[in-house]
Amino acid sequence: MKKAQKLQKNYLDFIFIPEPELAWTKREDGIVVLDMVHQGFFHRIAQKFFHKPRVSHIALDKYGTALWLAMDETHTVSELVAHMEDTFPEERERMLDRSVTFLNTLQMHHFIRQSETSK
Repeated sequence: MKKAQKLQKNYLDFIFIPEPELAWTKREDGIVVLDMVHQGFFHRIAQKFFHKPRVSHIALDKYGTALWLAMDETHTVSELVAHMEDTFPEERERMLDRSVTFLNTLQMHHFIRQSETSK
């Protein structure tokens, strides 16, 4: 077995920001909706032959919306989690796991990226 590599930085010190090219809106009820554009060869085929949409509109839940709106160039993951715990005190015990999972999902789908100003 190989030894696990030690991470150079703590994930809680990372700063994430929304991708600048990503279009998003805020509905009247306050929920954030992300616009995911489907590009590439296979997406064009699906759009042409199977009438798939060119853009999918992904509505976040109340937790995702609060986290999305709190992200900027200054707040670390740790500060975002603290904000979420204050906003949703009934979910305090699960908020770290919920927030990190959500951030990982957003990053995996290229909706957010790590800021250059991360500590």
